[in-house]
Amino acid sequence: MATDTGDRMKVVIYYAIWATMCAAVAGLVIAGLHTWLFSYIPTRSGLIFTLIGDAVTALAIAAGQGAVALVTGSVLAQFGRPLQRTVLLGLLVGAFDFAMYLLQMAVPATELGWKPDILILAAATAAVTALGVVGEGPRQA
Repeated sequence: MATDTGDRMKVVIYYAIWATMCAAVAGLVIAGLHTWLFSYIPTRSGLIFTLIGDAVTALAIAAGQGAVALVTGSVLAQFGRPLQRTVLLGLLVGAFDFAMYLLQMAVPATELGWKPDILILAAATAAVTALGVVGEGPRQA
């Protein structure tokens, strides 16, 4: 039984790392698009400052989403609910991030502010993680 829980936790840890990487890639792509297409920056130093600032923000948000995925997956694993299809789940986290960032960049009126945005991203990450166990019952020993 302990080995089963340990195996589930390994999957959760790897999934959290994968979800963080997918969210980071989405954020970095949007940071690049924002800097080069949507920002008017007349100097090279301003361009680099904007790009690095956007990238740091995207990586920080991705790290937070990885923590949410880890906590959510850990709780599910403790209840005997193993995660499945984790590669697709991580890609879904990244796709949601990309769509949300792109929408907020293209239609600024959809920007709600930092707190609601962070809450939306955290809730989406938790929901996507929970999708990994839909249709699964608790394992019998």
